[in-house]
Amino acid sequence: MDQVTDVSSALQKAIYERLSGLISVPVFDSVPEGTRYPYVTIGRELGSDRTPLNNRRRRHQRILYLTVWSDYPGQAEVKRINGEVDRALHGVRLALEVGRVVGLEVSNTDSTPDADGVTYQGSVTVKVITQS
Repeated sequence: MDQVTDVSSALQKAIYERLSGLISVPVFDSVPEGTRYPYVTIGRELGSDRTPLNNRRRRHQRILYLTVWSDYPGQAEVKRINGEVDRALHGVRLALEVGRVVGLEVSNTDSTPDADGVTYQGSVTVKVITQS
């Protein structure tokens, strides 16, 4: 495993552990069958190299997408959980097993009814700069 992948995995683990300890609902990478709502899933991650020229320490910008799932009527529960995730992550300095977090911010939150007409989704976009 290369250093970039190690930092990515370490970041996902740190976010999972932080959220699991601070928000009111379970957090999953892969949702077990039969899991009841509400919960949060760790979804897609986009990464790009932001290393300045002639710098030996690699910097990456990572965009992580978290999704809140709820079957509560209306968007109130999704918005409450979005707020919990925002408060748990925005501006924190997560400790990583590999590399380090230089900056972390929640850049966007959203809530919307799902296509099934019953489920509601929230989304939280997290921007992170890591250094390895």
